[in-house]
Amino acid sequence: SRLLPLARANGFSTVGALISQLQASPRGRLHEQAVEALVTTETSFFRDLHPFFALRDEILPELIEKRAQTSRSLCIWSAGCSSGQEPHSIAMILRDRFAELAGWNLHLLASDISRRMIERAQEGVYTQIEVNRGLPAPYLVRFFTQNENQWQLRSELRGMVRFFRQNLADEWASVPPVDILMLRNVLIYFDVEMRRKVLRRVRQILRPGGYLVLGSAETTLNLDPSFVRVRFGRTVFYQVSDDHDN
Repeated sequence: SRLLPLARANGFSTVGALISQLQASPRGRLHEQAVEALVTTETSFFRDLHPFFALRDEILPELIEKRAQTSRSLCIWSAGCSSGQEPHSIAMILRDRFAELAGWNLHLLASDISRRMIERAQEGVYTQIEVNRGLPAPYLVRFFTQNENQWQLRSELRGMVRFFRQNLADEWASVPPVDILMLRNVLIYFDVEMRRKVLRRVRQILRPGGYLVLGSAETTLNLDPSFVRVRFGRTVFYQVSDDHDN
């Protein structure tokens, strides 16, 4: 259903003919159009809420205390960020609750396979409907400026996040070691082998004591035994077990 309009717009009679052309050709403009047609871009500010409570009240204080004794650095990656509400939600929490991070080496990364979504996320402009979905009113007043029926995240918050394009099926060459990896509602779109491949890469970039955050319908169970579940309230996070060698 998503590829048929693209097929017709490019002169193919069927989706099968379009796919055959994609498979036979070097990656180019048509492949980019297919990616944009296929991606799922559903997201919202503070989506599902409870993971953000856990980050604010448990995970971030723990990691800040640990890293304060060593590197005074913190790296958070939001993978599959769509139009940017998730990393921008984290940026608001950091600015609102963790003044002690001033002077730290702080990296807030966000990536998506969709070039269109990355461009939208960088602009930080959202409709009234989008800011009504999960964004606390005090944060809207404090961190956004209004332009008619749209709201733009203030520049100091936008500047906290580095957005880049990343296909999780490719190498993760531009990603440094991370303390928190937000990989929510991404694995559900992959087959089993690709899920295992992604989780192996997660193990390689997750810093000791770091956390993996999956969607509520996702798990590492039967995919990678190296991860252990850590529960905070109504949210499950994942860590690499101490006896596992990356």
